[in-house]
Amino acid sequence: MVRELVVLGTASQVPTRARNHNGYLLRWDGEGVLVDPGEGTQRQMTYADVSASSVTRVCLTHLHGDHCLGLPGVVQRMALDGVAREVPVHFPAGGEAHVAALLASSAHVETLQVRPAPVPPTPAPGVVVADGAAWTLTAVALDHRVPTVGYRLQEADGVRMLPERLAALSVAGPDVGRLQREGVVEMGGRRVALDEVSEPRPGQSVAVVMDTRACDGALALARGVDLLVCESTFLDADRDLAERYGHLTARQAGELAARAGARRLVLTHFSQRYGDSGEPFLAEAQQVHDDVVAAEDGMRVAVPRRR
Repeated sequence: MVRELVVLGTASQVPTRARNHNGYLLRWDGEGVLVDPGEGTQRQMTYADVSASSVTRVCLTHLHGDHCLGLPGVVQRMALDGVAREVPVHFPAGGEAHVAALLASSAHVETLQVRPAPVPPTPAPGVVVADGAAWTLTAVALDHRVPTVGYRLQEADGVRMLPERLAALSVAGPDVGRLQREGVVEMGGRRVALDEVSEPRPGQSVAVVMDTRACDGALALARGVDLLVCESTFLDADRDLAERYGHLTARQAGELAARAGARRLVLTHFSQRYGDSGEPFLAEAQQVHDDVVAAEDGMRVAVPRRR
């Protein structure tokens, strides 16, 4: 079971020699959620040693070019690799014409089953846009200059079996699975309930907060997550520019993580005005949050282990 973020690009607006446009692949068990494939994402996936065929769905936070211009290349590469399944593409409603133009941007054989899936920009708590056997994907409206949403992948809560309690009540083998499924088993004339031999296991979660000002939607997405991927376009000395253009500073990203109780914060979407070093962003966010990573292209960040 692999749960990690593969960072494909970290630049905002203009790529640099060291930073490609945005691109984030969330590997979650058998899912590959590709978020905001900016220009050059297909090549970045090669550098990061992840295949286009591993993508099971695409999530666009909004339709600015640095967050979506890589979509045609990724889609066409998936078709070239023989991917036959349906691939949903989630994006804020109202962007249908842009997505259609991206998907029809060049002459190619359309063998991949791409399903455009517009998302209504809904205030917190948002709207569920997809679900699996034990997880949900939720979108929440953010505050940018164009319709924008953030995404949260949330595993369902479960239970952790306690081996010492199972042994004490002689529950073993197939009876353990039956107890998990049915909630109770008969053992030696005694009814054993699931809550006697287990404890709650909170589901893991990841949130992606891209271009936005500080807002309730960002807080809702980040609340209690294990991994928060958050834009930090500006340093705090330029907080007025961040506000004007609908972005966050590194310190504001740290404040968001701290206020929301997020465990690990990954900073990204850096403005080229500051050069390629992530250290100034890291230092600023670490003033208010203790577990911070300044993303670099090609980096892999594990979802923290359960508490």
